[in-house]
This record gives sequence, structure tokens and C-alpha cells, in this order.
Amino acid sequence: MGRRKKLPKILEKEEREQLLSVFNERYPTAQRNKAMIDFMLNAGLRLAETLNLKWEHINLMSGKIEVIEGKGAKDRIVYIKDRVLEVLRSWRERQAKELKKKGIEKPAEYVFTTLEGNQLDQGNIRRMVYKYSKKAGITKKISPHTFRHTFATKLLRDTNNIREVQKALGHEDLSTTMIYTHIVDEQLEHSMKNLRD
Repeated sequence: MGRRKKLPKILEKEEREQLLSVFNERYPTAQRNKAMIDFMLNAGLRLAETLNLKWEHINLMSGKIEVIEGKGAKDRIVYIKDRVLEVLRSWRERQAKELKKKGIEKPAEYVFTTLEGNQLDQGNIRRMVYKYSKKAGITKKISPHTFRHTFATKLLRDTNNIREVQKALGHEDLSTTMIYTHIVDEQLEHSMKNLRD
């Protein structure tokens, strides 16, 4: 029998709240970074998909998002809830304001950009996530991919439907998605062993 793959790390509700609370939104980059993390926690996109996401791919009314050419050049549709849509709308206004300050009238093409409207660098985002998770007092080592794992685990807990999770993540092979059932199983075991008499 093959060795079981190491379970991916996820953020529990308290840790997610801790992380999102450390950003001072008075600063535009902090508002952008918080919006990006909040979005990734609630949409399950990979970092590259998040940085390649364009405003034209988001319906800011319905919450429908088209992930164009995800991994394996496959498109998929995901949805985000109203609260996260509000976060994105607020960031879009701020983004336009910051571009105007720099004399750039043309609206940004990409959702998450530098204050000049350019695409962000993956390495910088990874470092930012590491820095802010430490600042939030999170002891486990997390990366942008942790947000995707967290999203998948939450979705599986809520729906108990592995096929829906597979579709949302854009996994071609269901066996890739099955890792999340182990996380949910471990948590069930923990909950059951700690049942109060």
C-alpha cells in the first residue's frame, strides 16, 4: 500500500479572522492585499489564477466568476458570496482612485494590481502572505495555496459533495480532490473523541 500523502494545512475560522484583521485598510496596498486573501479564501483560485483574473471576468452583480485558462488550459465558473463581492467593489473604487492620482485614466484590466495598474508578482505575494500570517500570530507556515486548501475543506464540510469541490477547484481527476475527505475525516475523529459526556 502506498504511503498516504501529507495532508494540506488549512486555516481554521479563528485563524482566518486573525489574518484578515491585521491589515490597515487606510493604506491602498493593505486594502488590496486583504481583499485578495479574502477572495482566495472564498473562491478557491490558485495564486496564478487570482493574479490573471480580469475585471471583465467578474460579474459584480451576480458573483459569477469566469476562471479563464486555469491549470491545464481549462476554463471554469465559480461563484462568490455578496460580502466578498462588496469587498471587491470597494477595492475597485480604490484602485481607480489610486490610478487617477498617478494620472492614469484608463481603468485597470486586472483585479489585483500594483498602484500603477500593473500585474503583481507571485513571489511578492507569497512573501506578503508569510509576513502577515506571522504578524497575525499564526504559527503554522502558510502560503497562498493554504487559502485554496481552506476553501476546499470548508466547501466539503458544508456541502458533503466531493464532486462540487472537484468542479470548484477545477481538478480533472477526482483522486486529487479526495485529499480533502481525509482532512474532514480527521476533524470528525477529533470532534467525536472529544464529545462531552
